[in-house]
Amino acid sequence: MVPDGADTFLVQQIRRGSEPAWRQLIARYEGRLQAFARAQTPTLADAEDVVQDTFMGFLQSLDRYDPARSLETYLFTILRYKLIDLLRRRKLPIITSPAGDTEDDVLDRVAPAQAETPSGYAVRAEAQRTQRHVLRDALKTFIHECRDRGAFDDLQVIELLFFAGKRNLEAADLLDMDQKAVAGIKFRAIQRLRSFVEQSAQADQCELDEERAEVTVARVWREFRLTCLKRSTLGSYLLGILDDPWRSYTQFHLDVVGCPMCLANLQDLQEEQSQAARPMTDSIFASSVGFLSRVSGEGGSPAAPGA
Repeated sequence: MVPDGADTFLVQQIRRGSEPAWRQLIARYEGRLQAFARAQTPTLADAEDVVQDTFMGFLQSLDRYDPARSLETYLFTILRYKLIDLLRRRKLPIITSPAGDTEDDVLDRVAPAQAETPSGYAVRAEAQRTQRHVLRDALKTFIHECRDRGAFDDLQVIELLFFAGKRNLEAADLLDMDQKAVAGIKFRAIQRLRSFVEQSAQADQCELDEERAEVTVARVWREFRLTCLKRSTLGSYLLGILDDPWRSYTQFHLDVVGCPMCLANLQDLQEEQSQAARPMTDSIFASSVGFLSRVSGEGGSPAAPGA
C-alpha cells in the first residue's frame, strides 16, 4: 500500500506536538478500529478499551513508526496485539481472521526472539525487511500485471490461496472451478514471482524457497495487504457506481475473501454516510493528549507497539 499523503502530514504534525492533528488522526481511524474490535471482543466496552489502548500504543511507539509503511496497517497491528492481550487475560480463545493471521504472526512482527542480542536482532530484522520488500515489489508487479490484462479470475484464485489461506480444493469450490485449474494457476503464479525476484537488484538477499514459497508469499501478502481496496473504491461500491470488473472483484474481496480490514473500512464508510456520530473521539483525545506533549518533547525511546 502507498502511504496516504494526509497520514504522512498528520504524523509529521503529531511529532511536533500538534493537538489538532492528533484529534484528526483519532477521528480518521477510530471508526475502522472500533468496527474491527467489536467483532473480536466480548463486549462493546472491551472494544472501546482496546481501541483507546491502540492509540496510546501508537503514541508510545511514535519514534519507531516508519512513514514508508501504511499507517492503517501499523494501527491494526497494534490493535491485534492489544486484542490478543485482552483475550489472554480473559482466558478466551484467540480468534484468527479470515486472512489467516495467528497469534504467532502478530507476536513475531513486534517482539525479538528470546536470548537474542540487540545487534543480532537488528541484523536479522534488516535481512527480513529486505526480503519482505523484495517479495512485496514482486507481488505488486504480478498483481498489477493480472489487473492490466484483465485476468481477474487468476487474481481471485491466488488471493484465496495466499491471502485467505484456502486450500486448492476450497478455492475450486468457492470459484466453481476445476481443482487442477486452480493448481495450475498457483504454480504459474509462483514461477512468475520467482522470475520477478531473480530480476531484482537485491535478488541475492531474497530466495523464494520451493518448499516454503507459499507460506512466505502468504505472509508478505497479508502484511502489506496488497489487494486491499482503496476507500474511494469502497465508496463508489457503496454508491452503486462501480463498474465491472471492479464491482464483481470488490464484492468477491468483501464477501468471499472476507477481508477484515476492508470490511471494517466499509462499515466505517457506511457510518459516515449515515452521519453517525463518533462519541469515542473526544474521550480518546482527552485521555491521550497529555501524553502527546511528553512524547513530542522527550525524544526518548518509547515502548514497542503493544508494550
